[in-house]
Amino acid sequence: QVQLVESGGGLVQAGGSLRLSCAASGGTFSNYVMGWFRQAPGKEREFVAAITQTYGTYYDDSVKGRFTISRDNAKNTVDLQMNSLKPEESAVYSCAVSRYYNTISTRPESYNYWGQGTQVTVSS
Repeated sequence: QVQLVESGGGLVQAGGSLRLSCAASGGTFSNYVMGWFRQAPGKEREFVAAITQTYGTYYDDSVKGRFTISRDNAKNTVDLQMNSLKPEESAVYSCAVSRYYNTISTRPESYNYWGQGTQVTVSS
């Protein structure tokens, strides 16, 4: 069983930055593809970014050039650096572990362990 705990959310002005972190326990972290998703009230969960075991990354087009996903296998953490934030990006951000090895999926159903999420609010 894998446990994930996110941190780093908060309130930021439009154009500002936040760094989210996800700490994993249980299992072998270095074996996992890790993803970040977000969900705003009344909307479906949407893919943000993911990183493979070999540090390959993939981003949703909406965040390319502004968000950076990274991992530290020694610390069992995956981070999401978010720059130039927009009000419409206010949401609960969650990290997740993929069911698949070294393959990135943008579909939430491809991930089988989830953290509780951390709230990000971007004010205009």
